[in-house]
Amino acid sequence: MAQTPAETIQPNENLVIEGIPAIPQTVAQQVARYTQFRSASLSTWHPIKREMLISTRFADVAQVHQVQSPLGARQQLTFYPERIRGASFQPTEGKYFVFSKDAGGNEFAQNYRYDRATGDVTLLTDGVSKNSRGVWSSQGDRMVYSSTRRTGKDNDFYIIDPQDPTSNRLLAQNQGGGWWAMDWSPDDQQILALEYVSINESYLWTIDVASGEKTLITPKDQSPTVYYGGGIFSRDGQGLYVMTDQDSEFQRLAYYDLSTQKYTYLTSEIPWGVENFDLSHDGKYLAFTTNEDGASVLRVLDTATQKEIPLPQLPVGLVFRINWHRNSQDLGFTLISAKSTADVYSINIKTQQIDRWTKSETGGLNTDAFSDAEVVRWKSFDQKTISGFLYRPAQKFTGKRPVIINIHGGPEGQARPYFLGRLNYYLNELGAAMIFPNVRGSVGYGKTFMTLDNGYKREDSVKDIGALLDWIATQPDLDQDRILVTGGSYGGYMSLAVATKYSDRIKAAIDIVGISNFVTFLERTEDYRRDLRRVEYGDERDPKMREFLTKISPTTNAKDITVPLFVVHGKNDPRVPLNEAEQMVKTVRKNGVPVWYLMAKDEGHGFSKKRNADYQFYATVQFIQEYLLK
Repeated sequence: MAQTPAETIQPNENLVIEGIPAIPQTVAQQVARYTQFRSASLSTWHPIKREMLISTRFADVAQVHQVQSPLGARQQLTFYPERIRGASFQPTEGKYFVFSKDAGGNEFAQNYRYDRATGDVTLLTDGVSKNSRGVWSSQGDRMVYSSTRRTGKDNDFYIIDPQDPTSNRLLAQNQGGGWWAMDWSPDDQQILALEYVSINESYLWTIDVASGEKTLITPKDQSPTVYYGGGIFSRDGQGLYVMTDQDSEFQRLAYYDLSTQKYTYLTSEIPWGVENFDLSHDGKYLAFTTNEDGASVLRVLDTATQKEIPLPQLPVGLVFRINWHRNSQDLGFTLISAKSTADVYSINIKTQQIDRWTKSETGGLNTDAFSDAEVVRWKSFDQKTISGFLYRPAQKFTGKRPVIINIHGGPEGQARPYFLGRLNYYLNELGAAMIFPNVRGSVGYGKTFMTLDNGYKREDSVKDIGALLDWIATQPDLDQDRILVTGGSYGGYMSLAVATKYSDRIKAAIDIVGISNFVTFLERTEDYRRDLRRVEYGDERDPKMREFLTKISPTTNAKDITVPLFVVHGKNDPRVPLNEAEQMVKTVRKNGVPVWYLMAKDEGHGFSKKRNADYQFYATVQFIQEYLLK
């Protein structure tokens, strides 16, 4: 008997659906608790009071909330249908903060001032271009930010006093979309800026605030090229603290003396890469995290002695958004692990006390029983060792288990032991194992490893998944005959590529905002991104490279996809345009295999609105049950 509309899940008005069968209401009921996870992340400390702004979601999207004490009430301050992309207090008095918001996931963020006394909101940018939120001056009276408003593709620098939007002025013109302001000198006469070329190449500049003149402080004639991950002025203004991979496979913290142009490396004894850091207001402490086989380790360095200060041990997981309070004692951060959704904590380095500021809801589920991430390794076609994280299903499931391979985006990304959220449903209720591989090109394993998939080596990363399929076949508890591949963005391309090469070894594939044709992708991605992506994938304007990119693109090889395919995309995606999904769906349907298509008219590069993400989840559960588990 056919189901009535009341018995099926009705998609909202912004979702376009093709090929997806009616989804029973029972699916929503079965997965309900797994859609109710919340998370929280630190946005900014109040400069005077010991309170903070955080980002969390109470309704459909994340908004700005105030928390006045550890585990205090979360008071929502912004109420928009679009998510808020971070906020920062004015750094001396905290009477207002600046936040960023785009429209429909288009990533053309605009900046706004929120006045705490009145709740009034004032637009600070032009309402059209793409803008970074910006960096506060040392005196707290101005911000410098980057914007594409002049050409649509070049990230120029602008300065504004947020209390007076008419003060907005162009500071310096730049060429390319990879320019970012990092810090102001203590006397506010210089701005430190980063020019990003690729994950293996970037440069540091200083900009004179009065004249806008740029001065290159890191040479451009080095071979191999050097990457700088960030920089902060020392409190005396005589030098910089920087992250760099100069003379190293990994990012190290270093002190760069501006007068002698000499480096003093601060973390050489740590055999892992530094990924984030912050300097205390008094300049005495450098907080930083290292990426150790995917997990984060939080550390604090005494800048006078260059020795580490012991810290209380934290759970194994990821630590990000580290941020010192202006009192130079409280270090705030966001922590997430396999068994704990993201929440906000702080450590007082004088007392060693850890305070938990938020405790996010987990849908009533006991996350202590969730699966831990297990590091697994296998040899690829060229004998290079590739690794990933395996999450095993609940122990109640016996026999060989089906496998979901979930490939990260980037490609300069990394699968890490994070909280899987709703994906835990696959482990706990469907009995599938999940593997998150870090194929060549992933970060976290040295700069050489990151280049192993560049240009003409692109398909070597796909072969890494072929080797993973071989490894799965050797595991007594994993079912080589029931494998599904999925991924988002670059991981979406990988899913499509695996489906073209290994359809005889997998049962289904899911492509989320993925690249289907490198040439059309490079021609249509937003102007400010195009040259940055050409460094990674190759320049489609070169005839030889264009021929290669066309040859390896999933659309070219779509005839070889003989398994069911699910394609998900956002209409407003500025990174991977919607055309990439549309052309893939049209092409694969010619093969006579099931093709499900889900498009959201109010989303961009991935679904951020809960109601859209929920429907995507319901459909994915249905797809897995239909094509993987049977």
